[in-house]
This record gives sequence, structure tokens and C-alpha cells, in this order.
Amino acid sequence: MVEIKSSSGKREEIAMAIGRAVMRWQDATQDYDEAVGARLGLNLAERRCLSFLYAGPQPAGAIAGATSLTPAAVTSLIDRLEARGYVARRRSSEDRRKVMVEMTDRAKEATGRYYGPLAEEGGRFLATFSREELIAVERFLIGAIDMQERRLAEIDAKESVEA
Repeated sequence: MVEIKSSSGKREEIAMAIGRAVMRWQDATQDYDEAVGARLGLNLAERRCLSFLYAGPQPAGAIAGATSLTPAAVTSLIDRLEARGYVARRRSSEDRRKVMVEMTDRAKEATGRYYGPLAEEGGRFLATFSREELIAVERFLIGAIDMQERRLAEIDAKESVEA
């Protein structure tokens, strides 16, 4: 494990060290996800779809939003994942006209093989933090996600104007 610490303890240097650590974390996460995808034969959009469905069944339109795919591409994506036994289409219990897509037990088992141990280790790691530290980490993560989503929206808006 590589430790990333600021040698001087100055606020600016600590902030820069955090920035470098976040970049390394993003790269490590991407590398891990790509390795899992390669072992399971899943491309980026398929991995994103399964990750999104982890929270529970979703309509195809929501999957389109989460994966940035067109409705036609999402239909093809769902067809591929369904053919491999990773997702299933079900009628909504609230509105029988609505079709929901959900992860199958096969997908949960396959992804759980790789992400389950990571989640367990992450839980043990977080258990070493005080309540106050956990609150600070949560605040940082929520703020960082919000910042990146805003920047992405700005990029998307600029590209649609330029197109």
C-alpha cells in the first residue's frame, strides 16, 4: 500500500495530496472495473447498467439516463444482458403497462464474486474511522460527486451548442 501524506502539514499541500490521491483512486477504480468487466465479458455500458440496477429494478428510460445511451441502444443492451442471464424484464406491480428491468441472481452472484470482498474490506476499513471522520468523508464524497456532475453537465451543454 502506498501512503500519500503531505510532509509539511500545510493546508495547501494537504489539499494537493488529497487531489493526487483522488486521481489515483479514480484510476484504480477504473482499472478494477475494467478487469472485472473483462472476466465477466461486460463492456462499459453493460457494467454501468448492472451497477445502476444494483439499487433495484428500473425502467429502461432510467437506464438510458444512467448509461447515456439512446432508447434503441438501451433496448439492445438489455437484450444482450437478458440473453446472458444477467437481467430480466418484469411488468411493474404498480403499472402493468410499465416494464422494469432487474438484475438476476446470476448477475448478483457474478458481480458479488468481485465486489463482495471489496465491500467487506471497505467496511472493515471504514470501521477504523471515528463518527466525525466518517461525516467528513461523506461530506467530501457528496461534494466531489456534485462537482463532477456539474462539470459534466457543463461539458454536455457546451458540446450540444457546438454541434
